Amino acid sequence: MIRIFLTSFLLCSFVWAQPCLGQKITIQGYLKDAATGEALLGATVVDTVTSSGSVSNYYGFYSITLPAGQRTLKYAYVGYESIIYDLFLESDTVVNVDLNIQVLNEVVISSQKMAPIQETTEMGTFNISSKQIKNRPAIGGEVDLIKVLQLLPGVQSGREGSAGLYVRGGGPDQNLILLDGVPVYNANHLFGFMSVFNTDAINNVKLVKGAFPARYGGRLSSVVDISMKEGNNKEFHGEGALGLISTKLMLEGPIKSEKTSFAISGRRTYADLLAQPFIRKTSSVDFYGTYTEDDPFGKYYFYDLTGKINHKFSDKDRIFFSVYHGKDLGSAGITSIAENEANNFNRYYESDGGLEWGSSIGVVRWNHVFAPKIFGNTSISYSHYGFESKGRSFESVIDQGDTTVTYQRFDSQSEIEDWSAKMDFDYYPNPNHAIRFGLGASTHKFVPNVFVVAGSSVLDSAFNDSNTNAVEYFGYAEDEIKWSRKISSNFGVHYAVFQVDGKTYQNLQPRLSFRFLLNENNSIKASYSRMAQFLHLLTNPGVGVPTDFWVPATGNIAPQEGEQVSLGWFHGNSNLDFEFSVEAYYKQMENLLEYKEGASFLDRDVNWQDKVEIGKGLSYGIEFYVKKSFGKTDGWVGYTLSRTERSFDNLNHGETFLFKYDRTHDISAAINHQLSDKVFVSANWVLGSGSMITLPTYERWNSDPYMGGTYQEYTSRNGYRMRTYHRLDLSIRFHKKKKWGERNWVISVYNAYSRRNPFYIKQQAKTWGNINWEEGTKFQEYTLFPIIPSVSYQFKF
Repeated sequence: MIRIFLTSFLLCSFVWAQPCLGQKITIQGYLKDAATGEALLGATVVDTVTSSGSVSNYYGFYSITLPAGQRTLKYAYVGYESIIYDLFLESDTVVNVDLNIQVLNEVVISSQKMAPIQETTEMGTFNISSKQIKNRPAIGGEVDLIKVLQLLPGVQSGREGSAGLYVRGGGPDQNLILLDGVPVYNANHLFGFMSVFNTDAINNVKLVKGAFPARYGGRLSSVVDISMKEGNNKEFHGEGALGLISTKLMLEGPIKSEKTSFAISGRRTYADLLAQPFIRKTSSVDFYGTYTEDDPFGKYYFYDLTGKINHKFSDKDRIFFSVYHGKDLGSAGITSIAENEANNFNRYYESDGGLEWGSSIGVVRWNHVFAPKIFGNTSISYSHYGFESKGRSFESVIDQGDTTVTYQRFDSQSEIEDWSAKMDFDYYPNPNHAIRFGLGASTHKFVPNVFVVAGSSVLDSAFNDSNTNAVEYFGYAEDEIKWSRKISSNFGVHYAVFQVDGKTYQNLQPRLSFRFLLNENNSIKASYSRMAQFLHLLTNPGVGVPTDFWVPATGNIAPQEGEQVSLGWFHGNSNLDFEFSVEAYYKQMENLLEYKEGASFLDRDVNWQDKVEIGKGLSYGIEFYVKKSFGKTDGWVGYTLSRTERSFDNLNHGETFLFKYDRTHDISAAINHQLSDKVFVSANWVLGSGSMITLPTYERWNSDPYMGGTYQEYTSRNGYRMRTYHRLDLSIRFHKKKKWGERNWVISVYNAYSRRNPFYIKQQAKTWGNINWEEGTKFQEYTLFPIIPSVSYQFKF
């Protein structure tokens, strides 16, 4: 069925294009950075006579078909010097072009953007270069990709310091995060305070939160498409940084000049080394003469490694191999000895626990130019995410000759493993027409388990025999047409099949984007997207990383589904390097999961499918975005006005409630300013409505508080909003060129005015007088980060 559909789709498009071909010639090739050989994504090729043009794809490949004869082509990429070629076209030809970074008054223009915002069909889409990411202030001096994305309208952080993404009312599992085309299931280091992506290894990042192209599937809320650096194929270079949190190093260079290159990077935190001297033994003697000695220990660190090799066989064939591996490891424990010889008492106690989680991916990709107008990419990839939590305690007590031994252990495990293969094709019938289509398949293995051991008895797994295997198939086709100077559209369809536990789900997902150019600087855009997601992230209501499990759609649990419509006005002024946009969106989501009231991942003898409720979600809002791209001052300001709701028949008495991370108002600003050739300053400022939480109340049901008890009663679910969140981050960078390269000293201040932003609220214990029970319930608000200054040293050679 998929083959017939794609063949028909391509044939119809080919026939539609035939009248435009005539006696025409096709020019194709690659657009690259002249200094590094890196592919330039979204660079433009324009025929200055006919104004026909083309844009380079993900790999820097372009193809443009023009009438035979004398032609003048302009190759351009914002932030780079344009090149003009005079060609006499007689037959199909290959033209590879290297562009140099534009330099004005010895100041390198660092911002990059794609085609003008008002001219593209895309909406709800942002492209960010690694240089833009590195210009932002950061906690502990460690610049973070995810925290930069959180500064964009429609994107929330979730909670203080978190590297999570909540996009247009969606959950963290509803974001498709791709690293060189491979899904990454966990994007967090340091319990969510940092992401797993080393900025030095990143080339470009694309965020899509609205008009999803048909090539993307499997998630409801957003796509974060990250491309890694290919490696300089002309010269050996390196860069790195020494900060308060971590140290990192990236090396790149040619293995064979202009043919084969590599890029490898590594990063490790050393918080465990800094904290170790402060963990010391303690001892004491109590009133009864018992001597106690406690010997605690604890450590935590993370590391990540990335690598990429690419080889050019010819102008038609290239191969890429990319890998990533990262892990967080933490442990803590104590050994305690208590002795009282006079009372013949001896107690030995030890406990320890640990957390370990990480991701590994690998992908091999083959680029092949099948014809001057057809570009193909074939890839085989592997992705694995695993989490494990362990806890153990042992106690031996000798009291008056009697010996008591107790032993407890807790293990928690969650894994998801994928093998995937896919083929993607780009077809360019003429300069006003681009077609993309592809096929793929993935196998998924899910391992969510919790084991509790007490003494020598092993209690049942809380996820009884829930290891699950599933297979997913998909096909897509999208057709982007420029009908006239004013009108363009992108129509596509994504078709997915998911097979699990003997059940087959099929989902047809149409996508449509439309652009109408009002005049040279203004356009109106509209889009519709239908998405399906065959995975769920089962999250315990309480705080704690070990309680999150990836689980699949099953015979009883349907896939998540969503529909989104958006409408916007876009303004761009190339003379002022200024952009402005207003987007309104409306999104519906179905088959969302939440734990039942009182349910826990530790409930034994209960399958996870019997612990959850299935409900709906609704999110709508309007986003404003202003951006200045160049000059000594650049940056952006965004504002979002939105509402996000959830509805479950058996939660909150069936009444609709606000999503935990609903934000009525959200403002963010990111500004850079160049004071001189050597000094650069930047600032982030964010302000948003507080998170929604559920506060419990306690009522006495017995007149005698010492003989009776209490029962717990809750307000409406997420019925209380915490205080408004706001924060200012600042940094100043001192740049200097050296004989061996460049160096930067960066001083950053996170939360510059030390705002005590709420992190969570805890209920205080009730107190009683001699007889009367104290009425009322008290709560204590806790904060996480005060002002945090940091310094880092960056170098490049």
